[in-house]
Amino acid sequence: MRKNEELLQQEEWRLIDQSSLGPMFDALQSFAYDDTLCTSVGAGCSPATARAWVHHETVVLGIQDTKLPYINEGIQVLKEAGYRVIVRNSGGLAVVLDEGVLNLSLIFPDTEKGIDIDRGYEAMLTLIKRMFAEWADQIQAFEVVGSYCPGSYDLSIGGKKFAGISQRRIRRGVAVQIYLCVSGSGSGRAELIRRFYQAGKKSEITKWDYPSIQPEVMASLSELLGQEFTIQDVMLRFLTALKACSGRLFASSLQAEELELYQGYLQRIKERNCKALSMHS
Repeated sequence: MRKNEELLQQEEWRLIDQSSLGPMFDALQSFAYDDTLCTSVGAGCSPATARAWVHHETVVLGIQDTKLPYINEGIQVLKEAGYRVIVRNSGGLAVVLDEGVLNLSLIFPDTEKGIDIDRGYEAMLTLIKRMFAEWADQIQAFEVVGSYCPGSYDLSIGGKKFAGISQRRIRRGVAVQIYLCVSGSGSGRAELIRRFYQAGKKSEITKWDYPSIQPEVMASLSELLGQEFTIQDVMLRFLTALKACSGRLFASSLQAEELELYQGYLQRIKERNCKALSMHS
């Protein structure tokens, strides 16, 4: 068994499903959830945990995006298009979340040997290929130039990106996170981010590199596979694949001691957001 498959094979998988909480579920809460679960799993207080989440009309910026010379104008473009704007507490660049985008987190304990970065990415790639077994041979992982938040583990079919994977490590816990564009227009989402960078950077030379967005290199799974997928369809595939990897899959919510941790992490990320965004208001 390959190492990434070993990571997926857990005696128990705990599941927290927040894929249908609706527009009131704030993306800042999501980042606080994953930090809480990293801490809990890392301390051995929780088994490996999978979390599914959906946020409506939200653009998540990376810290680097807040360094754009005309960031206020960029944010204005997003707000005028009806999107909330938050800054995440980890690396990466701007991504679009809406009701057609499913986010999945796999949270593992970072054991004595340690989980190297590629191993976490490969575990998520393996899971996605199992979820979409009929098309597994077509799914490739490489950086899709011209996409938003480009990275070496962009997932694409026919050169068009439908997903991106990131990682966050806290206190001996590792969260591997993916956003899957399930339905809607991939190029429409990319066009929004193209306009954000256009307004936020203009023609300035910047210290940081920002992607030059080509909307046509992004698509949703529904567009790429020629059939209409819903979040529920993909959730069923996710649960089926996860169940095949575990002795026991059980649904759960945060426990009492985790709720306390969560409030602390939520407060921290809210303060960080106020600071990151107020500097430019």
